[in-house]
Amino acid sequence: MRSRFGLYYCIMSSKDKIQIREEYTLANCCKPSTDEAIVGYHSYGELIKIHTKDCPNLANVESNRLVELDWHDVVVIEGFTPNRKYLSLGENDFRILALHLKVGLDYSHKVARMLHLEKQEVFDRHIKLREIGLLRRVPKVMIRYRKGVVDNKWIKHRNHTYYELTEEGRKFAEHYVGQRGRDL
Repeated sequence: MRSRFGLYYCIMSSKDKIQIREEYTLANCCKPSTDEAIVGYHSYGELIKIHTKDCPNLANVESNRLVELDWHDVVVIEGFTPNRKYLSLGENDFRILALHLKVGLDYSHKVARMLHLEKQEVFDRHIKLREIGLLRRVPKVMIRYRKGVVDNKWIKHRNHTYYELTEEGRKFAEHYVGQRGRDL
């Protein structure tokens, strides 16, 4: 991919090759990797240089030019480009996907309570999200109570229809959360 500054920078983490957003560049002095804590420095150009938090060169810089950063702020999500399906979703669709990303599988009534939405709206949105391939129904199996509800207790899948994210749904939710800086 090209940016107005040329090619995106690619770095290797312990697992993946990743791309850095066009408004950032990696500092040559400390060569940060994705398993290290980072901080940004507003350079005199238009770029923010990414340094490791413990980079010795940051000891002598103007502190008001430092920016707190995390890797999710600077990494381009590879392999995901919003499509028409993504653009057809509303705010509550994304809130539901983001909640499933956070808590895992759950049923419509519980999601409605957690998001303070009407039950029927969540039922309808779950159906819509399933039909377009972003959620899937969970077969009737034993499930574990969510941590903090009842420890080490398993229950039989009750009469609720449980849903979980598909891989595409996970990408949509992660993109939505990342683009809006929402905290899960």
